[in-house]
Amino acid sequence: MNIKVGTRGSKLALIQTYWIIDNLNEKYPEVNFEVKEIKTTGDRIQHLSLDKIGDKGLFVKEIEQQLLDGEIDIAVHSMKDMPSSLPEGLKFTRTPKREDPRDVLILKEGFKSLDELPIGAKIGTGSKRRKYQLLNERPDLEIVSVRGNIETRIKKIESENLHGVVLAAAGIIRAGLDDVISEFFSIDTMVPAPAQGALAIEIRDNDSEIEEILNTLSDDVTDIQISAERGFLDGVNGSCHIPIGAFCEVEGSKLKLTGIYGDEEGQCLIKHSMTGVSSSPRELGLNLAKKVLEEYKKYEG
Repeated sequence: MNIKVGTRGSKLALIQTYWIIDNLNEKYPEVNFEVKEIKTTGDRIQHLSLDKIGDKGLFVKEIEQQLLDGEIDIAVHSMKDMPSSLPEGLKFTRTPKREDPRDVLILKEGFKSLDELPIGAKIGTGSKRRKYQLLNERPDLEIVSVRGNIETRIKKIESENLHGVVLAAAGIIRAGLDDVISEFFSIDTMVPAPAQGALAIEIRDNDSEIEEILNTLSDDVTDIQISAERGFLDGVNGSCHIPIGAFCEVEGSKLKLTGIYGDEEGQCLIKHSMTGVSSSPRELGLNLAKKVLEEYKKYEG
């Protein structure tokens, strides 16, 4: 059996894709996986911040089209890049085990933590979610917009004279660059993007044989977390134009979901938590979104 796997061509995207393939090959050594690299809009336009060039889907639409056209059989994405709804005819398989969901700070030599940075220090990030949570901790910081792959953004510490950059722990860990991490942000300080650290495997919704193979990688806790966090994302109708974060803690059958939601300028950043049960994670996400939006409407006046 041959399975064509579509992915972006970045170093991290390929690491993630081969992680999936290696795990599947252990279970299905008779299956031949062929990787196809696909360039997306988000890859082509690197000089503008994400909120200037479109919405969620910038890194997935071209890959999804090839999946619909039968050019590939499965697509591997970072789940946090995925829009809240999928094109008709496509679906997710169950979710593999999540990597560390936190954000991390990578600092120039001589500094070890956010607290050590001087007044007015320059920190690079292309994310409004990260920007406004950072400014919540340190209003004196100068936030500089940066884009590019992991290595590019780390190099910008020197090339753009930054004190540091904020990145997702998962990408750094998967790329084997753990030693460059200066500090992990706690979930309380920096609520992650919904589904950060999780991989999305997308297939055509009638490919039951391939779905059966891919579901052998699923992780129950990750499935619950992603369902709750993406439920929140759906409920607030999230985009990359506004700061949105969500993280679900799972303790037995009990869930605690924390979400943040704000305006484009960071004048209002609402943060709430809600508890629920593991049998209905998506409902918890939708309920928390409703609560957050009600409070946001009060701010709007």
